Amino acid sequence: MSSPYSSDSVPLLPEPEIKRLDGVVREVAVPPIVGRVTHGSLADIPFDNAAAAPLEPVLSRKAPDGEGWRDVSAAEFADQVLAVAKGLIAEGLVPGDRIAIMARTTYEWTLLDFAAWAAGLVTVPVYPTSSVFQTRWILQDSGAVALAVENVGQAAALGPERDHLPDLRHMWVFEKGHLERLAELGREVPDQEVAVRRGMLGPDTLATLIYTSGTTGRPKGCVLSHGNFFAEVDNAVELLHPVFRSRTQEPASTLLFLPLSHVFGRMVAVACLRARVKLGHAPGLGTEELLADLASFRPTFLLAIPYVLEKVFNTARATAERMGRGPSFDRAARIAQKYGEAVEAGQHGTGPGPSRSLRAARALYDPLVYRRIRSALGGRVRHVICGGSPLGRRLAAFYAGAGIEIFEGYGLTETTAAATVTPPQKPRLGTVGLPLPGTRVRIAADGEVLLCGAQVFRGYWDPHAGGVVDAAPDGWLATGDIGELDDGGYLAITGRKKEILITAGGKNVAPAPLQDFLRSHPLVSQCMVLGDRRPFVSALLTLDPEGITHWRRMNGKHPVSPELVADEPELLAILQRAVDEANRLVSRPESIRRFTVLPVDFTEEAGHLTPSMKLRRAAIEKDFGREIEALYAV
Repeated sequence: MSSPYSSDSVPLLPEPEIKRLDGVVREVAVPPIVGRVTHGSLADIPFDNAAAAPLEPVLSRKAPDGEGWRDVSAAEFADQVLAVAKGLIAEGLVPGDRIAIMARTTYEWTLLDFAAWAAGLVTVPVYPTSSVFQTRWILQDSGAVALAVENVGQAAALGPERDHLPDLRHMWVFEKGHLERLAELGREVPDQEVAVRRGMLGPDTLATLIYTSGTTGRPKGCVLSHGNFFAEVDNAVELLHPVFRSRTQEPASTLLFLPLSHVFGRMVAVACLRARVKLGHAPGLGTEELLADLASFRPTFLLAIPYVLEKVFNTARATAERMGRGPSFDRAARIAQKYGEAVEAGQHGTGPGPSRSLRAARALYDPLVYRRIRSALGGRVRHVICGGSPLGRRLAAFYAGAGIEIFEGYGLTETTAAATVTPPQKPRLGTVGLPLPGTRVRIAADGEVLLCGAQVFRGYWDPHAGGVVDAAPDGWLATGDIGELDDGGYLAITGRKKEILITAGGKNVAPAPLQDFLRSHPLVSQCMVLGDRRPFVSALLTLDPEGITHWRRMNGKHPVSPELVADEPELLAILQRAVDEANRLVSRPESIRRFTVLPVDFTEEAGHLTPSMKLRRAAIEKDFGREIEALYAV
């Protein structure tokens, strides 16, 4: 099963099919642009690549000394996948067995993922930040017979739980060289055994169980097939041809730093292997370590969540201010935003595009500001695929004006990542794009977003109910998100159905726009808007340590921890102005009347955030109940 992509073809994107009710767009569909895969599986990808282009680099590994990167050819990767797959067979794993992987974003993660598929197994990602209880639950629920962890600390933490995991027969540790040991163990297994197991797989075969982050309860395992991934990545790669097929002398490449435990990162990793785009892994999310990896790898595109892009912008603004160039940066930011909006208008025929004076102003600030932004991302990045939550029109326009095109997307674990995405050459800032080709989007009567397509999962895993519980019996998946479609069929997400707040006065309030706006402020780390069954809307704010340190230094004050400045009048005045700006997005009944600054941040470790940075509202309301009640005290 060879790759469906050529290096020089540009797809003709089909026009969206739009259905209206009473003049309002209620449904939009975009036909697929790649034929549906009818045979084979993801396990074939490394071997097809090796047959088609054996010497082409498909991955890149950090050198053992941490200096530089070493390319891995398609043939070399296929050999490694084959060797580890034979080791898994030698260890007694049989087709359909579940194998869990608990590690940061590393080369070994991707290698074991494809080796497990080649051996006919089902992979089960576990976030490396998961608690022992969460990990035990996933291993028990999935019935995993093997677990691979990154380091001995993780293995030791799970040691006492082995008595509660009767199905778990094997545990391997990456840092102890256990993948190499598996390869040695499988030397006597014939290559044909792997070929036979691969031949047993098809598009409908279960590929992975990915457990949701569980903002409202226990994680649920999403049953994703090989065909779900093919429908997703084949259409995404073909649609996003500027990303996956570089038109310059620099071959397309990306450095993946988002978790492979999350469907977003996993989908892009599969897409890169499928399209033979060079893939690197960055396990460290610390600012200095990540920036160093970006500088040495120099990717042409990235995938990120809005938090990362907000951080890059705020860090650049703080650096400019320290150099006495804050006002100049702000002018450059305004020009970039105007430029991005003008380009968008020109592409949609609603404006002439950037004027001559705007082009000149942008050219003036490019070496002074925009090039520095691009340099922080490695210097060659021209595209960013952004998902997880809406980025917002302001930042999307800024990055477009700074020379980095943002492709926003929207999707769920249940949809194998993206269900909508910004189409090239036709962005609509502030939206999450059109349906991915092969996908239909419908808005229900109550505003809920419904999705239909070949990438929509088979259902939730339930070992007590025959394996799979169908979550979309009529073909439509209810997402739990609230959204709206514009006249062109572009989707905007306005909130979560379960998070819609209804004030005591009966006003429906979507907290997401206010939260996203305030979170982008350089002094704010997190924000949670409140008001359900309350007389008015309020908010909890947490402080960004780097932003607070910079602010104090710029005002001639010694840096201190955020909890020591949470009630400073000067800080509260700045945050009040930010809240006032956010309130301009909504009507007065929806606006934030009061806020409080918490002395600590929301963290995953404290149970306030999911691994994908979503708020766990119930946990926050429980832990900060006293502060919330104080907001509504007479």
